[in-house]
Amino acid sequence: HFGSSCPPPRAPPGTPPVPRRPPPPSSPPAVPGMAPKAMKGMKGMKAVTAMSKGAVAQALADECELKKAQVTSILDALAALGTEQAKKVGKFTLPGLVMIKTRLKPATKAGKKEIFGKICMVKAKPAKTVVKAYCVAALKNQI
Repeated sequence: HFGSSCPPPRAPPGTPPVPRRPPPPSSPPAVPGMAPKAMKGMKGMKAVTAMSKGAVAQALADECELKKAQVTSILDALAALGTEQAKKVGKFTLPGLVMIKTRLKPATKAGKKEIFGKICMVKAKPAKTVVKAYCVAALKNQI
């Protein structure tokens, strides 16, 4: 049984041991001159890097025919506004892109807690504010 502390049943003494099956090969036999195949899920995956703040500013400056310095100051002002609103109101939405919400996680008491069937001692933790970002439905529909 799963999770039982009983050892597996043994064969009676005097019976020959049951031959064990060899483990399956970890990879198909290699054919000389051929490169190993990539896994199906990893074929289209590439190491992606997010755009830097400067790259975003440059892209927006080119799109809106502004100077990069002007767009950088706008991005800084937007970040400041978002931070202020998230702190004060608890919610900030960048239309068509993302919604930032804050939530107060309550404090936890110290004591014993059952985790996966084992009883563990848990320390007391203070209440804290958690910030989460959710993509807006308009962005979900676009992707």
